[in-house]
Amino acid sequence: MFFQEATPNTSGYMIAGYVIAFILMALYVASIYLRNRNLHQDMTMLEEMEQTAQPVVQVQPPKKSPAKPRSNNSVKPVTKKSRQK
Repeated sequence: MFFQEATPNTSGYMIAGYVIAFILMALYVASIYLRNRNLHQDMTMLEEMEQTAQPVVQVQPPKKSPAKPRSNNSVKPVTKKSRQK
């Protein structure tokens, strides 16, 4: 009585699961292939751009002149002693 019911047939679900898994794996492999192809296209384009680019001229900053000595007319800092005079 307890085990008289037949086991349900789930082979259709198993086949559907395998088909879905296969499709997902195929999409993943196709995505990797397309990314790889686009990467190589980008690399070749960058190499072509690098070859055709003009050489870069480096501009040197102007040289600083040596420090000028201060003249006697320069402003002196205010101190307590200078205020008392």
